Amino acid sequence: MTGQRQKVDMSALGGPLIRVSGHIVDVSAQAFRVAGLSPFVKLGDCVVCNGPEGEELGEIVRVEEAAATVKPFAVRFQSGVRTLAWRTGPVTVAPSPSWRGRTIDAFGRPCDDLGPLEQGPVSYLTDTLPDAAMRRGRVKDKVSTGVKAIDIFTPLIRGQRMGIFAGSGVGKSTLMGMLARAEGFDTVVVALVGERGREVREFLEVTMAGQLERVVTVVATGDESPMMRRLAPKTAMTVAEYFRDRGDHVLLIVDSVTRLAHAARDVALAAGEPPVARGYPPSVFSELPRLLERAGPGAPDGGTITGLFAVLVDGDDHNEPVADSIRGTLDGHIVLNRAIAEEGRFPAVDVLKSISRLADLSWSSEERELVSRLRAMIARFEDTRDLRLLGGYQRGADQTLDQAVDLVPHVYGGLMQGPADGPSERPFEELSRRLKAGMGGG
Repeated sequence: MTGQRQKVDMSALGGPLIRVSGHIVDVSAQAFRVAGLSPFVKLGDCVVCNGPEGEELGEIVRVEEAAATVKPFAVRFQSGVRTLAWRTGPVTVAPSPSWRGRTIDAFGRPCDDLGPLEQGPVSYLTDTLPDAAMRRGRVKDKVSTGVKAIDIFTPLIRGQRMGIFAGSGVGKSTLMGMLARAEGFDTVVVALVGERGREVREFLEVTMAGQLERVVTVVATGDESPMMRRLAPKTAMTVAEYFRDRGDHVLLIVDSVTRLAHAARDVALAAGEPPVARGYPPSVFSELPRLLERAGPGAPDGGTITGLFAVLVDGDDHNEPVADSIRGTLDGHIVLNRAIAEEGRFPAVDVLKSISRLADLSWSSEERELVSRLRAMIARFEDTRDLRLLGGYQRGADQTLDQAVDLVPHVYGGLMQGPADGPSERPFEELSRRLKAGMGGG
C-alpha cells in the first residue's frame, strides 16, 4: 500500500489520547467558528461538537489566530454559541473486499439494507496526494467497453482518464451506465455526486443488474450538504486506490465532476476565498486536478484505475471554466451533442469533437486508417449540411462528397446503441459489414 494513504493508529502508541477542545463563538448559515483550537489544528481536520440530537461533525476550512472556521457535514447545523467542540483527525475510510456489492455514503457507512459494513484492517485518508509520477506503471492494455462509438473512435486503455462532456438531458448518465457494464475490469467503483435520489436504485437495480457483486457505489445525492458532495468522490477514489493496490483493474466512474466543483465552490466561499471565474474561487481549479491525478496506473505490473469523469457543461458551453480546466488534465474527452440527441441518435457522441489521446495504443494500422477516413467523410458530410439542405449539392460534381452522402448515414446508424442492445464484441467488423451493405444497396 502507498504510505501516504495510511492512517497511523495513535492508540497503538500507548498512553491516553489527549482531547483538545474549544467552543463555538459564531454560527452562520454556511459555517461556524470555534475559538481555542487554532494552535492545534490544520486545514482538513475535523471538529465534533455535541448538538441537541447527538454529535455533529464539521471540517476546518480556515484557520485564524482568533478562531477556526468549520464547515458542517450536516445540512442543518443545530449547535449554538458556547457549545464545546473537539478536534479529531481528518476523514478516513477502511475499505475491504466485502465492500463489493454495497452502497455507502461519503463516510463509508452503509446506506443499503444489507446489514453492517465490514471494515478493513487499515484506514486510509480520503484526501491525499497522487502517487509520484516515476512510481507509476505505463498504460498499454486495450480494454473493450462494448459501446461501438467509444471502441471505434475514442478507445479506452487501462489506466486512462477520460471525460464525458455533456449538457443536461443528453444521455450522459445512460452512457456511463453502459460503460459501467464493461467486462474488462475486476472492480467497478461508482460515485454518484449530486444526483437525484431516485436514480440511485435505478442505477443499481436496472443498469447494473446482475453485476452488483463487483460494484462499490458511493452516494451523495443532491439534497445532501456541499461537504458530503465534496467528500464522496474522494471516498470513491480512496476505495478505488485500495482495490488497485491489491492488483485489481478498477473502473472508476464519477458522475459528475461539475457537481463536485459546485460543492467545492460553496466550501471555498464559506472559507472567505474570492471568486475569480464565474463565481469559482481559485482553490477549485487546484482541487480538481489533484483528485483526477490520483486515478491511473499503480505500480508497474500492478493494478490500474481507469477513470470516467462526467462533466455537466453549464448551458451547453464546453468552454466554461470547469470543463476548460478539466479537459487539459484528462487523457481524452467524449463530447455528447444535443443536436445529435434531438435527432434520436444515441449515444449522442460527436465523433469529430471527441478524442482519445491514447488511441494509438489500441488501433491496428488498418483500424487507424479506417477511423481517419471515416472522420474525414463525417467532417465533409457535416460541413456541407446547409449546402445540401438549400439544394446546392449536385451528385457527380464531387466524388468524395458523393461517397460521404452515401456512407455517413450508414455510419451513424451503425453507431446507434441503447442499454437494451447489449455490448458489441467486434465493433469494427459490425460497422464494416454495415458499410459494405450500404455500398451494395447504393
